[in-house]
Amino acid sequence: MKSNFAKKITAFFKKETVLSVAAVLAGVSMIFNPPSAEYAGYIDWNTLAMLFSLMAVMKGFQNAGVFVWLGNSLLSRTNTTRKVMLALVFLPFFFSMVITNDVSLITFVPFALVVLKMAGQERLIVPVVVLQTVAANLGSMMTPMGNPQNLYLYTQSGMSFGALVMLMLPYGALSAMCIALLTVRHKSERVTAAKVDVVLAPAKTLAVYGAGFALCLLALFDVLPPLALAAVVAAFLCFYDRKVLAQVDYALLGTFVAFFIFIGNLGGVGWFRDFIASILEGRVVLVSALASQVISNVPAALLLSGFTQDWNGLLIGTNIGGLGTLIASMASLISYKQVARSCPQSKKAYFVQFTLVNAAMLVLLLAVSFALA
Repeated sequence: MKSNFAKKITAFFKKETVLSVAAVLAGVSMIFNPPSAEYAGYIDWNTLAMLFSLMAVMKGFQNAGVFVWLGNSLLSRTNTTRKVMLALVFLPFFFSMVITNDVSLITFVPFALVVLKMAGQERLIVPVVVLQTVAANLGSMMTPMGNPQNLYLYTQSGMSFGALVMLMLPYGALSAMCIALLTVRHKSERVTAAKVDVVLAPAKTLAVYGAGFALCLLALFDVLPPLALAAVVAAFLCFYDRKVLAQVDYALLGTFVAFFIFIGNLGGVGWFRDFIASILEGRVVLVSALASQVISNVPAALLLSGFTQDWNGLLIGTNIGGLGTLIASMASLISYKQVARSCPQSKKAYFVQFTLVNAAMLVLLLAVSFALA
């Protein structure tokens, strides 16, 4: 019995490592400030509400087959391997701005694997998936809803939608150019476009989730209160589509809660707050980018936001910091697992190419951030 319990704990930790670490940190921080009613004030409920609503709506669109259908429509216009690669790589780049980097990779990496195998282009799997992963992580930095840390920092900072887009635009534009160059360097051959079978949901379902996304945008622009939006989304899905409600990434929401508690508790410890603030002073971009290499960019944003008000630096640093190591952005693990499962013989080649491309892009974008500072 004890052995089975230990196995379950180990399995949960492996599956939800970030959540588990965040929970441990929150627990340890309670030594400095025992649980009390003030804990509720630590939590940014608006961020959690927006994150829940966006995840639910995007999961609905994904289940409806919308993204694969759009991908098929784009691929039908390709007739060379270079065009196929460009389509497969830039699908997650642009879609991640709206549906998050995680959902983009969950959708378009399996899509690419099927398309390339059907077209007899297995040799392109590693470079395409590497570039898809980089593209999703970099495209997502362009909007508040592109990734969780952007949404959090957007709500915390109070900056406008346009201000965030303009802040990240130079990095996004340069990233798109680099990704395009890395893609077209591959030899181009004639190829017959392959299509993935997909059944698009009825118009009623598409309209429902379209309306849900419109409401999310209204909340992002401060027209609707996020908590009211989340309540409406949850209540509606209880009756309309409980499957989508069950598929929301509650582990990510739990990770946010745990980090909020950790930051809130240690933020009241003078010596610790002063120590972290001194490290960040004048080097927020560099520190947040480096911290992301070790603990991933979402936890880095949550942790460091408690000790600096340099929102621009945190946005730039944690977004650029999604490049680099395999865990710098947890979304990158999605791609790695897909390749490992589908093409186990390519795991080593994938890891090497992923590391080289990510390291080069990380150095380049950090250099640009210093030049623009």
